[in-house]
Amino acid sequence: MSKHGFRAFCPKAVLFDMDGVLYDSMPLHARSWHDAMQFFGIAMRPEQAYEYEGMRGVETIRLLAKQQWGRDISAATAEEMYRKKTELFASCQPANMMSGIMKVMDKCRAHDLTVGVVTGSGQPSLLRRIEDDFHGFISTDHIVTSFDVTHGKPSPEPYLQGLKKLGVMPYEAIVVENAPLGVRSAKAAQIFTVAVNTGPLADELLANEGADLIFRNMHDFADSFSEIIRCSGL
Repeated sequence: MSKHGFRAFCPKAVLFDMDGVLYDSMPLHARSWHDAMQFFGIAMRPEQAYEYEGMRGVETIRLLAKQQWGRDISAATAEEMYRKKTELFASCQPANMMSGIMKVMDKCRAHDLTVGVVTGSGQPSLLRRIEDDFHGFISTDHIVTSFDVTHGKPSPEPYLQGLKKLGVMPYEAIVVENAPLGVRSAKAAQIFTVAVNTGPLADELLANEGADLIFRNMHDFADSFSEIIRCSGL
């Protein structure tokens, strides 16, 4: 509150990232990214998918192409390359819901918090599942995807759009992220950010981006959820 000049922290909503938060989908994304980029002659280690997670796929490809080929590629070319990655991901077995995520959803409901999703993904196979898997918790008009923004994470635009869709101010929201670029995006939007480190990256990378709290899994986060809300004074 002191840092941003807010007079209160009074959560009314929770904004969740999707991959690695709602779904245990990052290992599938990592393999799909590696195989797709290899097809086009771009080197991308599977673990790099976690480093670039949250960024719009087209932006990730253009960045990698610039680094490795020394030239800019068009958005249309990047879109064509991203379609290959999308096809590979769609051919994978469906990702499981993240262990413990429904415990967190139940906590949101118990504290009367509205739930939204802010993802850099445009992966139709997962986006279509959200309303079914989280029926009664998440509605489609509370979801921000790569199609809703001009600039993806780490820009604050996705989370600012999430605040707008849910009709809340930054001091009325909590973000749940798992990726450094996602944390950076949320903090740039001045939102209290919880990082749940469900991937292989060091906690330090999330802390360096400004995560306010870091948990190792969703179960630990769920167990501390009520205490976090009590600390807000609600």
